[in-house]
Amino acid sequence: MHNPFFKNKGPFNIDKLLKLCGIKNIKFIKSKVSNIRNLDDAKKGDITFFHSKKYESLALKTKASYCITTEALQKFLPTNCEKIIVENVLISTAKITQLFYPDSITDNFDITVKDISKTLFKKKVNHGKNVLIGKNVKIGKNCLIGHNSILEKNVIIGNNCSIGSNVIIRNTILHDNVAILDGCIIGKKGFGFFPNKIKNVRYPHIGVVIIKDHSEIGCGSTIDRGSMSNTIIGKNTYLDNQIHIAHNNKIGDNCIIAGQVGFAGSSTLGNNVLIGGQAGISGHLKIGDNVQIGGGSGVIKNITNNSRVMGYPAKDLKNFIKDNL
Repeated sequence: MHNPFFKNKGPFNIDKLLKLCGIKNIKFIKSKVSNIRNLDDAKKGDITFFHSKKYESLALKTKASYCITTEALQKFLPTNCEKIIVENVLISTAKITQLFYPDSITDNFDITVKDISKTLFKKKVNHGKNVLIGKNVKIGKNCLIGHNSILEKNVIIGNNCSIGSNVIIRNTILHDNVAILDGCIIGKKGFGFFPNKIKNVRYPHIGVVIIKDHSEIGCGSTIDRGSMSNTIIGKNTYLDNQIHIAHNNKIGDNCIIAGQVGFAGSSTLGNNVLIGGQAGISGHLKIGDNVQIGGGSGVIKNITNNSRVMGYPAKDLKNFIKDNL
């Protein structure tokens, strides 16, 4: 994953990372660690993490030099990857990610914003009243921005995009011909933390939101940026009003998602997926291509291509109808 917005403060000596994890007396070769990345993105010199057997296939192929993991999972890692055994993989990963990317923990309001009338965009963008623009913002041709909207720092907008009123966007990339309707919040940090008896540990979010060409995001929807990867909305995908998409979700092309649907984190939807209103999609799932999910359904398992499901838990549509006659 390439992140154009958050600056990597590394490299750091491996000893410093081990100390953050509370590990002592492990004799690794003295070396610098360049970055922290997902299993599939990591390169030589990086550190990664492996916390669930769901990701066994990625662990087997990782190119990372170091991996934070558990006793039970270390056997799935390549021999050239040094294993760092900890009690809680995700908390250790959070601490190390915060070291590399200290600006990714909080999302306080952006003090860099200026009224659009005081920026280079005042004559280039058709805008309403009280529009604010932060640092590191790029806006393409023929774009509209409605009243009271804020483009906070780190936003790239393509050509022919329409941003409604009362919208807040940060850490986001919009491709061409994207419409963001009124009241949306896009690119804020996700709901990522680990419960602790003394103090909950907040997980850094170093990813971005990417919304591809010809997509539309309905009124009052929220899309969280990714934690270690990006949150992606595919081409020509339409979201109805009041939809929540949590961090790291990947939504395919040509999807139609009705109002009040909620996605937990890190699920993947294929292309041409239809989802009825008020459905819920659990985290870390894979939904195939051409899937139809009935309104009010609760999806808690993977769904194969060309399936039609409904109910809670979601089941094949024919079985659902049979069971509810």
